[in-house]
Amino acid sequence: MSHWRSMIKALVALAAAAGLATNALAADSICYVYVSPIGDAGWTYQHDLGRKQMEKTLAGKVTTKAVESVAEGADAERVIREFAQSGCKVIFATSFGYMNYMEKVSKQFPKVTFMHATGYKTGPNFGIYNARFYEGRYLNGVIAGKMTKSNILGYVAAFPIPEVLQGINAFARGARSVNPKAEVRVIWVNSWFDPGKERDAASTLISQGADIVTHHTDSTAVVQTAEEKGKYAFGYHSDMSKYGPKAHLTATTHIWGDFYAKTVNDAIGGTWKTTNVWGGMKDGMIKLAPLNPVIPADVRAIIAKQEAEIVAGKLHPFAGPVVDQDGKTRVAAGKDMTDEELGKMDYYVEGVASKLPKK
Repeated sequence: MSHWRSMIKALVALAAAAGLATNALAADSICYVYVSPIGDAGWTYQHDLGRKQMEKTLAGKVTTKAVESVAEGADAERVIREFAQSGCKVIFATSFGYMNYMEKVSKQFPKVTFMHATGYKTGPNFGIYNARFYEGRYLNGVIAGKMTKSNILGYVAAFPIPEVLQGINAFARGARSVNPKAEVRVIWVNSWFDPGKERDAASTLISQGADIVTHHTDSTAVVQTAEEKGKYAFGYHSDMSKYGPKAHLTATTHIWGDFYAKTVNDAIGGTWKTTNVWGGMKDGMIKLAPLNPVIPADVRAIIAKQEAEIVAGKLHPFAGPVVDQDGKTRVAAGKDMTDEELGKMDYYVEGVASKLPKK
């Protein structure tokens, strides 16, 4: 009897293993390319949270793979191509500099769905997605304009591309909407993730009189520097308050999970079509982190009101007149800047004291 019991147990184990193998084969592989380390805060961290939420939402349907710290160059093309060759159903690449490599590889693998964050090129199996970061930036600017004592605000920026310029300009417009004396000074570090350069830039801005700083880079260095020097800061991408409990006023956070779940579900279900998604506060893709209690009650009330107006479409951070720092009107009074105009932004608005790097 023991012999037969052993055989039966073995057969049951084999059947279970076969079932697991079948399920594993049935699950679609979803792949991610990250420009910086995942860490526990920042741009890549937020995308990875979205990946995990998607994986949980579609439990049993998908498996995921991710490669972090992939440079925006030839190595990105290698990673993207290897993902496609390995059977990835959907590939998400999460940095602007991956765009041309994604486009090239997408043409070679027409059955794979390619999704690129922050770019502007599309194709039959190549879509793009982004979040309206500038909405949160505008509200950060309002807080900064109300709370600054020096009227000098510092901004550490990565590269002078439209996405980054939108944030700088929205921050400046928010600040100037409540404080016409406020000015924004910008230092470019020419890197998405370089904590050393980010720290040095923040220190320099503070030495120039900035009493509130923020950044469009991936690390927490700017918030940490503000905390060390007794200044205020806004986090970016994710809530960075644990790195500067006193300094951190709030943050413009990016929420990707629902978008990833819908995109992947459509792709594996065969209903996905080329997309150009640009979601904001009303879509739940941009949210402010909890406000620091140090922010005055009247400022909190303004932010709550304006956030509701952005969601309702009643407040546009780039409502005309939009005037650049040279005095040229870019958007006339009574009009809102179009998405096409936002996507081509290559100038500073009034209130930004620095000059753009020459091309």
